[in-house]
Amino acid sequence: MRRSPNVQRLLFLGLSGPIIALNIWLVSLAFRYFEHLITVLTIAAILAFLMNYPVRILERIGVSRAWAVGIVLLVALTLLVILGLTLVPILLDQAVQLLKNIPAWLQASNDNLLRFDTWAKEHRLPLNLKGFASRINTSIENQVQAVATQAVGVALGTVSGLLELILVVVLAFYMLLYGDRVWQGLINLLPAQIGLPLSTSLQVNFQNFFLSQLLLGLFMVGTLTPIFLVLNIPFALLFALLIGAAELIPFIGATLGIGLVTLLVTLQDFKLGVLVAIASIIMQQIKDNFLAPKLMGDFTGLNPIWIFIAVLMGGKIAGLLGVIVSVPLAGTIKDTIETIRRLRQPQVVTSETFYQDSSQI
Repeated sequence: MRRSPNVQRLLFLGLSGPIIALNIWLVSLAFRYFEHLITVLTIAAILAFLMNYPVRILERIGVSRAWAVGIVLLVALTLLVILGLTLVPILLDQAVQLLKNIPAWLQASNDNLLRFDTWAKEHRLPLNLKGFASRINTSIENQVQAVATQAVGVALGTVSGLLELILVVVLAFYMLLYGDRVWQGLINLLPAQIGLPLSTSLQVNFQNFFLSQLLLGLFMVGTLTPIFLVLNIPFALLFALLIGAAELIPFIGATLGIGLVTLLVTLQDFKLGVLVAIASIIMQQIKDNFLAPKLMGDFTGLNPIWIFIAVLMGGKIAGLLGVIVSVPLAGTIKDTIETIRRLRQPQVVTSETFYQDSSQI
């Protein structure tokens, strides 16, 4: 007995759901087992993607690829050393001072809440902020203590972190030199109708996404740092860099960074917190409405709902790294599927086209 196309479609959809869920579960298990290796390889690949642009520029002016890779890597290492000697000590000092000042800020914010609670009771407003303030203070104090206890572990892990950084740089160097051959060999294992669109889409999505996010993050850091300095915001450079680094998290990163910085400043001074929020939101709107469309465009073509789902799934599977790479991966999957569909669609020759071709003979 022959099944109707609708029944076959329902069976396909019913079976595909559990299979997809099983594959996602297996991928999450594999990632947890090889998490460190995958993280190092992914960071090295992203670094190679970013450095590939200046390498291509040097190749266009006649420099061989080996020399171009060496020059770009030397410049990148020089910039890292300069930043390590100038910017990093300042940031570390501000981070330490921030951890020391948070208890005093908590006390000040608690006093402000208690004064507001007293004012509300005098005006017979149905507010009870004492319990709310105590819960917030307890939660933040616990987080601060956790960070303080982990500081020793972070200090001890500095040497291993430097070794991993060297490993990442070496891997990125070899990826720039020989990555095309390895990637082409992997792509050749797939059917041509899948491998070619997958390769093109993956390169375009990752390069566009990370270059755009990096430039947008630098814009936020470069504009907010002088604004915070003019407003006499404490730890201006650290807070601006925190907002810029949060830009790497797609869709919600900048909002989370602005919210966290605003909360920290509000603990010390409510008016300063409002000024920080206003300045950051204005710069965010300029970035989102003027710079982001020109830099990123609509390269993913994804609905915001699907972007949010991809971010949540990436965070569930691979943590912060999954959150960062979720959007370009989702865009790659979408572009690849659309390309395969276009290739499988039969070309329809209309009668108008037939007569036009006949008239040209």
